[in-house]
Amino acid sequence: MGKARNLMVLFSVILSTTAGCMGHAQEEHGTNRNTLAPCPDSPNCVSTKSTDPDRAMSPLPYMGTREKSHERLILVLRDMKRCTIIKADPGYIHAEFRSALFGFVDDVNFIFDDDERRVHFRSASRTGYYDFGANRKRMKEISERYMNPKREME
Repeated sequence: MGKARNLMVLFSVILSTTAGCMGHAQEEHGTNRNTLAPCPDSPNCVSTKSTDPDRAMSPLPYMGTREKSHERLILVLRDMKRCTIIKADPGYIHAEFRSALFGFVDDVNFIFDDDERRVHFRSASRTGYYDFGANRKRMKEISERYMNPKREME
């Protein structure tokens, strides 16, 4: 009985101290729809526009037209756990991902560059400092699903 009570108290303390860090929906978090905000100094962000090798990732190529690429990316995002698409315009997508345990929010922004025929993105934790590589891992998964449509059908 004592152990269970202590665990409940500990869990309640952790939950109450982190509840303020969960964040609220921010439609334009990290972008102005034409450019991506730079990653902060904290290691909880990756971006195709970053010059820092620890935060840099490769952009996604267009899959045919911008419209087809946008549609493909929306399908990928809709299939992912704990993802909410906040905004989806022809040249821009903003999605939120929430962590399973405490509901921490990561913002993912995509901009479509018709000149380069690439999709640039930025994925960053809304709060906190370290994300244990969650943003990089997520964007690798999104990139793999986007590039390999057959995987989505399985």
